[in-house]
Amino acid sequence: MGVNLGELVIRKPITFEVLQGKVIAIDAYNALYQFLAIIRQPDGTPLMDSRGNITSHLSGLLYRTINLLEKGIKPVYVFDGKPPEMKDLEILRRTKIKEEAMKRYEEALKRGDIVEARKYAQRALRLTEPMVNDAKELLDLMGIPWVQAPSEGEAQAAYITQKGDAWATASQDYDSLLFGTPRLVRNLTISGRRKMPGKDVYVEIKPELIDLNESLKALGISREQLIDIAILLGTDYNPDGVKGVGPKRALRLIKTYGSLEKVLPIVKGEFPVDPLKIKEFFLNPDVTDNYVIEWREPDVQKIKEFLCKEHDFSEERVERAVRRLEKAIRQIRTQSSLEEWF
Repeated sequence: MGVNLGELVIRKPITFEVLQGKVIAIDAYNALYQFLAIIRQPDGTPLMDSRGNITSHLSGLLYRTINLLEKGIKPVYVFDGKPPEMKDLEILRRTKIKEEAMKRYEEALKRGDIVEARKYAQRALRLTEPMVNDAKELLDLMGIPWVQAPSEGEAQAAYITQKGDAWATASQDYDSLLFGTPRLVRNLTISGRRKMPGKDVYVEIKPELIDLNESLKALGISREQLIDIAILLGTDYNPDGVKGVGPKRALRLIKTYGSLEKVLPIVKGEFPVDPLKIKEFFLNPDVTDNYVIEWREPDVQKIKEFLCKEHDFSEERVERAVRRLEKAIRQIRTQSSLEEWF
C-alpha cells in the first residue's frame, strides 16, 4: 500500500516515447498484484488452469512485458525479499482484511451479486510463493532480467536506479521516493483504458513521471524531511500515521520545526514501531549489489510448454505472443549492443 504522497509531489504526464531505450526497474509484487486485480472473470474469479492454479498474473506478465518491450522499454523486475520485522503488524492487519474480504466474496457469490463479488475478490488478493516462482520462471524463459531483493523490492529498485543501472523505478506506490530513487514512473503496467472500481465508468490511464529532486526543490525540503512527512502521514511500518495530520499539515510541521525528532513531542502520536527506526530504514535499507541485468533470447519452446501444457494457455495466442516477443527482444538487444559503442 505504501504512503500517499500524491498531494505533495509533482506528477507529470509522460509518453512511452520518452521512455524508449530506457531501463526501468519495476516493483514486481506491485505489478503482479495489479495483474491479479485486473485480469478476472466478471464475478471476480481469477483465471485458473485445469489444476486450479491461478494464472492471471502470468497472463498480465506475459502480455504487458511484451507491450513494454515493443515500445522500446527495457524492463527489469525486482522481487521482494524478507520484510523487515517492523512490518509484521501491518502484514497481520492485511491478512485479516483479506480473510474478511474472502468471506464477503463467497457470500456475494451465493447471493448472485456479481458486482459485490468482484469488489471483494479484488480485496482478497493473495500472492503466494508458488505464484511468485511461476512468475520468475516465465521471466527466465522470456529472457527478461529480474532481481531478488534481500528485503523491500522498492528499496532495491531505488538502489539500482541510484547506481545508474536503471533510469527510473516503476510502481504505483511512492515508497521508492523515500528510498531515494531519482525518478519514479507510475501507471506503467496498468496504462490504457480501465474500468473504475465499483462503477460502470472507464477512464484512460496514462504513465506519469515524478522527479525526486524537482519535487523536493518545489517543496523546499530534503529527502530526509520527505521521509519525516511520510512517517507522520503513515507508512507500511506505521500505517495509521498521526491522527489529524494530513499532507499539508505534515509539510508545514516539518518545514517549521525542521525534523521529525522535533515534531514528535508536539504531535504526540502513537507509533507501533519507533518512528526513528522507520526513518533509519528508509535512509539505509537492506539492498544488494549481487545482480545482473541482461536481456537474453527467449526460449520459445519452453515458453509454450510452460504456458500451454502446464497452465492451459491458448496455443494460438501464445504462438502469436512469442513471435512478438522474439522480435521485440531482438530490437532491445540490438539497441543495447549499439549503445556499448558510444
